[in-house]
Order: sequence, then structure tokens, then C-alpha cells
Amino acid sequence: MVRIFRSSIIETTGVIIILFVLFLLTTDIGDSYSTAIPDSLLNLNTIFLSILIEALPFVLVGVLIAGLIQIVVTEEHIRKCIPKNKVLAVIMSCIIGSLFPGCECGIVPIVRRLISKGVPIYAAMGFMLTGPLINPIVIASTYMAFGNDFKIAILRMVLGFFIALVIAFLVSIFVKGTQFKNENIATSNDESRNQSLSHKLWAVLTHSIDEFFDMGKYLIVGALLAASVQTFMPARALLETGSGVISSLLVMMGLTYILSLCSEADAFIGASFSHLFPTHSILGFLIFGPMLDLKNTFIMMSVFRFKFVMFMLGMVASVIFVTLLMVQSFL
Repeated sequence: MVRIFRSSIIETTGVIIILFVLFLLTTDIGDSYSTAIPDSLLNLNTIFLSILIEALPFVLVGVLIAGLIQIVVTEEHIRKCIPKNKVLAVIMSCIIGSLFPGCECGIVPIVRRLISKGVPIYAAMGFMLTGPLINPIVIASTYMAFGNDFKIAILRMVLGFFIALVIAFLVSIFVKGTQFKNENIATSNDESRNQSLSHKLWAVLTHSIDEFFDMGKYLIVGALLAASVQTFMPARALLETGSGVISSLLVMMGLTYILSLCSEADAFIGASFSHLFPTHSILGFLIFGPMLDLKNTFIMMSVFRFKFVMFMLGMVASVIFVTLLMVQSFL
């Protein structure tokens, strides 16, 4: 326990110092030094901090829920709740995810704990894909972003749910095991069953701290890479290439992956492109980003094997791309 908090304090101090220095560069305090720093680096710094500030609250909520799952939820609970039938398990996981007000930044630690408790990986993936995409908060923000019009919100919900079902079914066919990088993740909480409430709360806090620093390192790397691409990639050239049915969809899917926006706010950015791109491309932006973006890819790499993360990235992108091309003439 002491070792955990020592390492946590050291890592926290380092992160705070780095973020404080970066913050100084974006405020008036750092103005006297800004003449020596290129504008592109200052812009990178601003985007990087904005991504972190947007993501950290959701990561904190996610690790707290993961801590509660680790201590409170038992393997017996999981076995009773998850149907043995794969089809029913996938459908139920996607429905629960649809009702869960989560964000892609905080969903991975929750999924990690669910799998460690015995949830099949295909059901966990269904939950992970639908949770940030079509929960009530996201649907409400989509409705407001597109001028109080239900069309895009309903299309995002229906097509997103269908795509998540397809991907979860494919995972059930092609993927076996937990796919954890470290297969020795503790799954037992027998010791906590007879402990007092204060001990259980302390255990929840301890597990949450562990989860936060496991995920936090990869979140920082992902945010920095996303900010770098946003800063140095010529956005105008990217937008100019998206004039066709296929190219516009590829551009918007690539853009949402790079931007790594929070799913609760991405609809407002997507709506700003509605006069430039067709409906199916806007839906590609709204569906692909919440399921998997650059930042979230790195967070997944902290938990799952690299091959599995790449498999999920390729499959999610392919299923979304094919589905939207098939329905684009009806939109």
C-alpha cells in the first residue's frame, strides 16, 4: 500500500510540474518567453492541454466506477446477469451501454474490470462501443447541435447500435480469451466480502488510483500525439480531398479519429461541417470517433494486446465505412 502511494505521489508531482509549465506558456505569465517559441508549438501546447482537461474528469469517473466494480461486484453477480447465449449476451451488453452515460475516455477501465470479473470480451466490446456513442447525454447533445432536429440524432443512435452489434458478433467469432497484456490481473474480491464499509471504500480508492495512473500515462501520450497531428497536418488540404462519396467519408472518419473529441461535444463540431459534407460523412464523424479515436487507442493499448487493439481499430473502421456506404443513398 505504501509503495503504491509513493509511486502515485511521484507520478502526480511530475505530471503537475509538466502541466504547470505548459500552462504558463499559454498565459500572460509566459508572454515574455513566447517570442522564443514558435507559434506552432504554442498551438500544440494549447490543443494538448485542452484535450487533457476535457478527458481527465471522465477518466476519473471511469476509474472510480472500475474500483467499485472490483470491490463490490462478484463473479457470481456476473454469471447471473450475463446470458450464456452469445447472441443474447451481445444484445444485452449493447443495450446496457446505450443507457450508460459514459465517455470513451473513461470506458476502458470499466471494461477492463468487467472482463476481469468474467464478462466475455465480445459482450465487453459491445458495452465499450455503445456506451460513449448513444447514451442519453450524447443523443441530447446531437439533437441540440443540429438545430433541434431528430434526424441525425436518430440515425446516429440506430446505425451506431447496429454497427456495435455487428462488431461485437465478429469479436465473438474471431477473438478468444481476455486479450489482456497482463493476464495476471486480479479477479477475486473474496477478501473484501467480510470487510467493513470503511475498508471497502479504502480498497475502492486504492484500486482507482492504480487504474488512474495505468491509464493516465497512455492518455497523455495519446493526447500529445493527437495535438501534434492537429497542429502540423494541413487541415485545408484534408478537407479539399473530401469531395466524393468515398473520399468525404474517409476524410471525416480520419478527422474524428485525429481530433479525439469527447463524445458529449463532438456533435457541435460535426454540425459545423454539415454544409461541406454529405450526411453519411457526417455520420461517419459522429459514429467512428466515440467508438475509437487516437487518444482512446493508446488507452486501450495500456490494457489490451497490441494485435487486438489493431484488430479492433481495423474492424471498427471497416464496418462503419461499409455500413455507411451501403445506406448513403437512402439518407
